[in-house]
Amino acid sequence: MNQHDDAAPAPQPGSPGAGEPIRVVVVDDHAVFRAGLKAELDGRLRVVGEAATVEQAAAAVQQLRPEVVLLDVHLPGGRGGGGAEVLALCAGQLAGTRFLALSVSDAAEDVVTVIRAGARGYITKSASGREISDAVVRVAGGDAVFSPRLAGFVLDAFGTGAAVSADEDLDLLSARELEVMRLIARGYSYKEVAKDLFISVKTVETHVSSVLRKLQLSNRHELTRWAVDRRIL
Repeated sequence: MNQHDDAAPAPQPGSPGAGEPIRVVVVDDHAVFRAGLKAELDGRLRVVGEAATVEQAAAAVQQLRPEVVLLDVHLPGGRGGGGAEVLALCAGQLAGTRFLALSVSDAAEDVVTVIRAGARGYITKSASGREISDAVVRVAGGDAVFSPRLAGFVLDAFGTGAAVSADEDLDLLSARELEVMRLIARGYSYKEVAKDLFISVKTVETHVSSVLRKLQLSNRHELTRWAVDRRIL
């Protein structure tokens, strides 16, 4: 486990992470990847520690109490449980810490296993440094974040309740708001929604605000759960 005390660049004014940088621990068994990732994360984040094994990860997280842990799914050590084992070892001890899985794997089994263990999101290592930084900020703020293709695995695994019946809440949404809601609930970024629907990012933001207000929800995480419960994705 290595700790890093170097000051991070100041957050950009007006950014979601403005103020004190979000404290992050990076967990991955490849030192070269950890070094490259730290170089690409932006000034909204500050890496305060890193680890390469299950045991190191659990110790680092419990000692440093970061706001977000970037957690690889496949790690050596422990009982062979990888990232899910780290989550189990830290369960119930770190109320202020959220875990974001970051892995080269896009297998449904890996995604579902780590989410069931308590991770708040899952993105692949093909994401850019800015995309990963955005995901960390969103997870720190309480959202659930998934690479778009992976969100379907989670919905399939957890959306097993009764089929949705006619819901008066849906009548509150316009056709465009319903389209935006479905994409946002699946884990798409505002930029991806805008591109998919051929509208501006500002228009997406306006629609999301309207959807949350009409459904009396607070954030994207609640919106995803709301949509999953109703089997409307």
